Amino acid sequence: MDKLTVPEYFRRPETLTREELWHGWLVREPAMPAYGHQLTVARLTTLLCEHVDAPGLGVCLPGIDVVLDRQAALIVQPDVLVVLKDRFHIIRQRVWGPPDLVVEVLSPGRHRRDRTIKLGWYRQYGVRECWLVDYTPPSQAIEVVDLEAVSVPRRFIDSAPIRSYVLPDFHATPYDIFRS
Repeated sequence: MDKLTVPEYFRRPETLTREELWHGWLVREPAMPAYGHQLTVARLTTLLCEHVDAPGLGVCLPGIDVVLDRQAALIVQPDVLVVLKDRFHIIRQRVWGPPDLVVEVLSPGRHRRDRTIKLGWYRQYGVRECWLVDYTPPSQAIEVVDLEAVSVPRRFIDSAPIRSYVLPDFHATPYDIFRS
């Protein structure tokens, strides 16, 4: 397959297959995510949307194209993302620029890619915060990475309240997300 431009990527028919555009190259997920991944995404989406949508702080979106760099043909699909109210202008059918917060739920086989390649892009293109969520037992942890600072990611497990740089009033624990 030849390299694609952003307009060519968006002219393609919609699909239920998760696809991203990495510097013009189409990257497909081999299969739909497993039950644990999808359940984690659903719970995180619910908690984050309740926190930002109702009081009008911003908008929470699951799995949507995020154009990080139109010229470099770089489009990603975080599992969940948050765009705060003062940046709604970047949402026009898709997200055209860096969200304030992205969540990557780590699936087996994608850990390295999400922790290195995508995290590097998020930092480079101005995403403020990334949550790396490991739903697989016994780990079941959430790492909050402040992408605006050079700091060690904060790791949250069990009933430790998740502390976000972008959403300082967010109140949830890993237990709320990973409960059986």
